[in-house]
Amino acid sequence: MSHINTQQIHNVAKTIIGAKNTARTTVKTTKKPAAAQTEVLASVQRLTIDEGSAGQRLDNYLIKILKGAPKTLVYRIIRSGEVRVNKGRAAADTRLELGDEVRVPPLRLAEKDEQREAAVPAREFPVLFEDDHMLAINKPAGVAVHGGSGVSFGVIEQLRRARPQAKFLELVHRLDKETSGILLIAKKRSALTVLQDFFRHRQAHKTYAALVIGDWPAARKVIDVALHKYLTPEGERRVKAVKDDDDGRRSISLVHVVQRFANFSLLDVTIKTGRTHQIRVHLQNEGHPIVGDDKYGDFALNKALARGGADDLPGVMRSQLKDGRFERMFLHARYLRLPHPVSGEELTLQAPLPAECENLLSALRPLALP
Repeated sequence: MSHINTQQIHNVAKTIIGAKNTARTTVKTTKKPAAAQTEVLASVQRLTIDEGSAGQRLDNYLIKILKGAPKTLVYRIIRSGEVRVNKGRAAADTRLELGDEVRVPPLRLAEKDEQREAAVPAREFPVLFEDDHMLAINKPAGVAVHGGSGVSFGVIEQLRRARPQAKFLELVHRLDKETSGILLIAKKRSALTVLQDFFRHRQAHKTYAALVIGDWPAARKVIDVALHKYLTPEGERRVKAVKDDDDGRRSISLVHVVQRFANFSLLDVTIKTGRTHQIRVHLQNEGHPIVGDDKYGDFALNKALARGGADDLPGVMRSQLKDGRFERMFLHARYLRLPHPVSGEELTLQAPLPAECENLLSALRPLALP
C-alpha cells in the first residue's frame, strides 16, 4: 500500500499557515473505614509556575496538582473565573509560562484512594521506540489514555503499575479512546517539556489512516475549516465546524487518497493543528464520515457492521470479516516524525494497521475500483 510522502505534505502546509507550588494548607476529616477521605483546601492557593510546569496547559496543570479533583470540577472553576492566571481570567488551553501566578479557589477534594489505585491492572503495550528519555507505544483502540470522565484508569495508569521502578511517566499528547496508534510518553520532566514544545510549534508531523464512507474527491486535498468545542445538554463534549468568525479555531488537515473502494475511501490525513476531534469532524463535515465513528459517523452503517450476520452490506463482503463484524472506529495514528528531545536527531515512528482494520480492508479489496 503506497502512502504520500509526508515531507511533501509538510512543505505544502507551510504555504497555508503563514511551580514551584506554595505549601498547601489542608484540613483532613476523621478517617473513614473502606472509603476515601476528603481533603479541604482551607484557603485560596497562589501557585508560581516553575520550569517543570512551564509550557503546560492550565487544565492539565490543575488536574496534576489537584489530586482527586474530578475533571468536571476543574473545567467548571476555570469557566467560572475562579481560577486566575496573573490575576486575569484564563481558558483551559492557556499555556502557562515561567513565573506565572495561578490562583486556585478553596476546594473539597477526595484523597487518593489507595485501594482504587491498587485495582489498576498492570499492563505493557507494544513498544515502537524506547530510550532513557521517552517511550513510544502502539495504543489499541478502546483504551483511554488516562483515567477520568467515567473511566477508572487508562494507558498511563496501567504503565505506571507495570513499571513501579519508573520515577517519571507522563503523557506527551493524547489520542481519543476510540483511536489506535502511536502514543508518546515522556520518562523525564525535561523530555516532556521539549516534546510538548515540538507538538505546540508544529515540529511533530502526524499522519493518520482513516477509512471513510463514499468516494473522496481527489481534488479535495486541504481542509481549512475552523472548529468549535461545545457541550451537549447531557454534558458530553462535542465539536462542530464553523466559520472563523463564529468563535471557531482555525484547523487544517491535509488529505491524500491511498485506495478507493466501491463505497469507501482509505485516506492518509496529516494534521497541521491538533484540535479536539479534528479529523473526525473535518471528514464528517465534507460528507465522508469515518467508518465506526460513534459520535460523528453514519450510525446505521456502524450498527450494521457491529451486529454481524450473513448478509453483505453495500461494498462489504461480510463473509471475509472475522466473525462477520467490525466494531471500532477506523482511525489509526500510523506515522509520527519529530526530533529527539535530547539529541535532536530526527525520529520516524510507524505503527502498522491493527489486524481488525486490515481485515476490513480485505473485505473491501475485491470490490476495489481501478
